[in-house]
Amino acid sequence: MKHLFIVNPSAGKPRAKQALERQIRALGLDSEIVYTQGPGHARSLARAAGERGEPARIYACGGDGTLNEVVNGAAGFENLAVTNVPLGTGNDFLKIFGPDCRQAFLDLEALSRGPEATFDLMDCNGLLGIGVICAGVDARIAADVHHYKSLPLVSGIGAYILSLVVNVLFKGIVRPMTVEMGGRTYAGKTAILCICNGRYYGGGFMPVGEAMPDDGVLDMLLVPKVSRFTFFRLVGKYARGLYRNYPRLIRDYHGQSVTFSAPHPITVVVDGEVMRDTAFTVRLSDKAVRFFYPARVHYAPKDAPGPG
Repeated sequence: MKHLFIVNPSAGKPRAKQALERQIRALGLDSEIVYTQGPGHARSLARAAGERGEPARIYACGGDGTLNEVVNGAAGFENLAVTNVPLGTGNDFLKIFGPDCRQAFLDLEALSRGPEATFDLMDCNGLLGIGVICAGVDARIAADVHHYKSLPLVSGIGAYILSLVVNVLFKGIVRPMTVEMGGRTYAGKTAILCICNGRYYGGGFMPVGEAMPDDGVLDMLLVPKVSRFTFFRLVGKYARGLYRNYPRLIRDYHGQSVTFSAPHPITVVVDGEVMRDTAFTVRLSDKAVRFFYPARVHYAPKDAPGPG
């Protein structure tokens, strides 16, 4: 079996990539290392591996964006399995595997021998996602983070905090939106709309703690217009998956599709990839992806969210 390591050269520190190469050579596998040359390259590499027809395991070495590209290229190919080697700063999707996920997925020997599971995918206007899709103020915050990362002395979390402050306090929380979920229609100002196949996004937010990537269900939450005071009071509860405790403020739907539109372009973030349009349909894709992981971790949630 071929082991293809697709490495994002912009992710992680040079020493981390050097250590990665040493680990790969030490495995003694039929392996290949390819550094991506720009946006879309990881997707093309994964699709080419699928079209060759030979069994292969593909390692997306980088963050959630690198994984997203590899997933889009590999989706539907029965001869491929994919995984994520966490060289990025976020790697939110891997958090479904527990608090030790980063260390576990950096153990390439265990990862290369690990089991596989078939994971669902979300289709958002043709772009596939494996983790979480967001389309409210949370999406605008995530999309604007890169504006602040280049500032002196601003870290990754610092850039996220700056983006949050600017978007919530100065640009406004809500935008007009029409949302249709399972025959129910909401039309009005909207603060948050998220669709979960995975459980984590935004550096650690877990809006639906029971979401599973292999259950054939997309878990969706909608927060309508709220004041800034209510937003800051609610956001911690939302981040811990306590949505069921606040039915008047957080509406939930669990199904296979959602459509939403607005008079002006909506910012949507799919596993870290930014899209903008006035109308979107997110549905459970008819394609899936085989995902492999170290045997010592698992993606099922250990504890359901408690009251709070």
